[in-house]
Amino acid sequence: MASLKALRLPRPKTFCGLMSLQTGTEMIALALLFNKITGLYGLLAILTGYSLSVVQFSLYVYSVLALGILAFCLPHIRKQTPFQNLAFAWLYIIDTVVNTAYTTLFAVSWFLALEDVGPKQAEPTETDEPAMGGVLGAVDTTTSMTLIVMFTLIRVYFMFVVMAHTRSALLQYREGGQREWDDESQSSENPFAVGSPEGAGWKGKVGRTMVSVGRGYWLPSLAEKDEWARSMNSRFRGKASAA
Repeated sequence: MASLKALRLPRPKTFCGLMSLQTGTEMIALALLFNKITGLYGLLAILTGYSLSVVQFSLYVYSVLALGILAFCLPHIRKQTPFQNLAFAWLYIIDTVVNTAYTTLFAVSWFLALEDVGPKQAEPTETDEPAMGGVLGAVDTTTSMTLIVMFTLIRVYFMFVVMAHTRSALLQYREGGQREWDDESQSSENPFAVGSPEGAGWKGKVGRTMVSVGRGYWLPSLAEKDEWARSMNSRFRGKASAA
């Protein structure tokens, strides 16, 4: 148990060390928006008579659904609205897993196709010169694998940036709520608790469900909250001195 408690997810404080988490999250959301728009074109291809496999069709349908959720959440990133930011964080987490799964599936299918082509290559000539196809194929495979791993690692880093921004937004909202609610009440700890402004209706139910998974990350302990407050205060002091 001690080792599990010591496990700490990466919590970036900036985006690539160049800009704020909010700006980075907005850029990541826009990149995801353009990526999911391709799902619309994929489904429209059916109208032209283009044949899609089951995997391709499921990917395009998922992209359209993700596009709708993203359009709902995107305007609220700058506003740091708790529900929409948490929804976007979970969307990006799920999309990272789904994207990795589809990429792995397509990569395995491609590699298997290459193996099928390999044995069918033409026989060597009379001079027995070594065929370059095998060497080029190996280089191409290695390059593809390297790119897949590299882009996956970048995508995971983006996921941690989005999560860190959402965590900060929830903490900031909770700090503001404690000025209006009883500090001992559950609503001062959980923004989506019953009786709090964000806890009403279906948003409250969905919000409580989303925050219940990884609660220790989204709603940290008092010690971690104090650490976050000190970080925010030092950031504000830095901006003030720079001005």
